[in-house]
Amino acid sequence: MRRPRGEPGSRAPRPTERVTCAGPGESWSPSPNSMLRVLLSAQASSARLTGLLLLPPIQPCCLGPNKWGDRPSGGGPHTGPVQGLQRLLEQARTPGELLRWLGQNPTKVRAQHYPVALRRLGQLMGSRPQPPPVEQVTLQDLSQLIIRNCSSFDMHTIHVCLHLAVLLGFPADGPLVCALEQERRFRLPPKKPPPPPQPLPGGQRLEAALSCPHFLRHPRQHLIRSLAEAKPEELTPHVMVLLAQHLARHRLREPQLLEAIAHFLVVQEAQLSSKVVQKLVLPFGRLNYLPLEQQFMPCLERILAREAGVAPLATVNILMSLCQLRCLPFRALHFVFSPGFINHISGTPHALIVRRYLSLLDTAVELELPGYRGPRLPRRQQVPIFPQPLITDRARCKYSHKDIVAEGLRQLLGEEKYRQDLTVPPGYCTDFLLCVSSNGAVLPVRTQDPFLPYPPRSCPQGQAALNPTTQDPTQRVVLMLRERWHYCRDGRVLLGSRALRERHLGLMGYQLLPLPFEELESQRGLPQLKNYLRHKLQAMGLRWGPEGG
Repeated sequence: MRRPRGEPGSRAPRPTERVTCAGPGESWSPSPNSMLRVLLSAQASSARLTGLLLLPPIQPCCLGPNKWGDRPSGGGPHTGPVQGLQRLLEQARTPGELLRWLGQNPTKVRAQHYPVALRRLGQLMGSRPQPPPVEQVTLQDLSQLIIRNCSSFDMHTIHVCLHLAVLLGFPADGPLVCALEQERRFRLPPKKPPPPPQPLPGGQRLEAALSCPHFLRHPRQHLIRSLAEAKPEELTPHVMVLLAQHLARHRLREPQLLEAIAHFLVVQEAQLSSKVVQKLVLPFGRLNYLPLEQQFMPCLERILAREAGVAPLATVNILMSLCQLRCLPFRALHFVFSPGFINHISGTPHALIVRRYLSLLDTAVELELPGYRGPRLPRRQQVPIFPQPLITDRARCKYSHKDIVAEGLRQLLGEEKYRQDLTVPPGYCTDFLLCVSSNGAVLPVRTQDPFLPYPPRSCPQGQAALNPTTQDPTQRVVLMLRERWHYCRDGRVLLGSRALRERHLGLMGYQLLPLPFEELESQRGLPQLKNYLRHKLQAMGLRWGPEGG
């Protein structure tokens, strides 16, 4: 038996229809083609349109007796005239007729009828073969009807009308969508204001300042204020360790903050273990900063004497920081070079790193402490200090000037007259090394011994070997790249590890030619860089090419 034409569900939706309905329990969403039409036809900002389309899926309005049940959406009594008007709207053949049924029956129109009218309008606009003409005034009148009555809609009806209006192409900034959106926002429960932030104690405020995203731009304003407002009992070892690690990690050479750490270390000396002290002392060596606190060194010497046998790795770490500051205490050196200490660390998991640090300390004693007469690290225990470029250089190799400097030297001198990344005894990696005769001629490296003897002989700096052929003294010139990350963040002071390497290479007899990053960054292209290197080498009296031998 054929169903009457006007009943809901009497036919399957045409492929061209823009709006579909789903029953209770069924998910509903517009088809991809409908969404595409909306995106192409909506004359509104993408932000507002996106906001509407991203509303959570809802059940559209399905009224009266049908295959999904007879639950009327949007509220209102379930009476005969109401159902009759619904059927009239569903059977309307033109948009004008649709508007006429709504306008001529004001006492029978309920809120739930407006989604039905919008749905039928979508079906008419997508009908084939020839959709009925839709006059602009008809759409405006329908919009005005919905706008005048939307205050009586419940939340479900507002949502359905919003979806259908957008899918039908009503402008997202037009009066219909704006009125429905305003009603939707009005029905939302008010948001509770966030509770006011509770004032933090000074120590916690300092921890919060360390995690502030603007800290790197204005470190002094954040931390100095927090330190000034903190009570002495709030500055715990944990807080001060966080501060020390932050300064060291970000290369922040802030004298006031470093002095605060030094003062804390002196005041809390009795309560601090060497494992905490090694973290507090770390930024001083890394940032090449010797504090003005007069009790800083005596305090550290007492801590080392008390804790040296308890935590060997922490003891050596403290001495490494003091080595960068050229403040090695003889008493602590006697202890770490003693056979008992060396035998004790040999069987530990960190034996290799401790031996490397002890080798560096032994080098510092050899080069910088001529008055030291205590025990030394046995030759069989010594290992290369830094057998390869440092981790920071390897991590930032793509930002380094090393490749372009190497190309400039190759074109300027030739590949046979320099060595790159050569590790010289006792284990320092050089950027570029040249061998130079007594008259300044750059010599092929393969014909010379590029290494100076270690320990160094007693001879003038830069003249520690003789050319086997001519018996002329041969100098070793080391070109040192000073990249931006080799300095503290202020860009004026070399980091402690860099200053230590250059200092030791100079004391071993190598002539150093620094290449600061400011000068390298100012060279525009390889021709300018070659000219820059030429002037640098000539200023040292070096010659090459046919006139240089």
